[in-house]
Amino acid sequence: MTTTSSGGESEHPSPDREIVISRTISAPRELVFEAYTQVRHLSRWWGPEGFSTTTRSFEFRVGGIWDFVMHGPDGTDYQEWITWREIVPPERIALLHGESRDDPNAFESVLAFEPVGDETRIVMRTVFPTKELRDEAVEKYHAIEGGEQTLGNLAAYVAELTQNDTGRNETTPNGAKS
Repeated sequence: MTTTSSGGESEHPSPDREIVISRTISAPRELVFEAYTQVRHLSRWWGPEGFSTTTRSFEFRVGGIWDFVMHGPDGTDYQEWITWREIVPPERIALLHGESRDDPNAFESVLAFEPVGDETRIVMRTVFPTKELRDEAVEKYHAIEGGEQTLGNLAAYVAELTQNDTGRNETTPNGAKS
């Protein structure tokens, strides 16, 4: 990810402000991309272990927003807001994620969906405005573990989708092979 400083020259984010998480998912990237970009899927897997999500509004387009609440296992509600900055189906998504539209601590994420044979490698690169905000996300909110769990939930959900599709394609309603 490249950012531009106020002087107009490119600057690469320093490693002390970023988190990179990846996972290989046993499904074609078109399906993984769909599961990540359609609200009917997101509500089924989004968030770390024990969390659930309530979507208030969702518009998947450049400049569109996803306004939602994550409900923690301890009953805490986390107000969340994402705006989509770049969408290149089924290859890449760039977004800005914070608590609200005007959140000065919002962070940027770029997700790459890379085909690996019949599988998809998803790489999520998140860059925080400061090292301190990155450290707080890691220490207080367990961002690395939460990100890994979230991608794990995505992988499990996509596995269910592929298993259900396979089951429908191979048998008729009475169980006989088609």
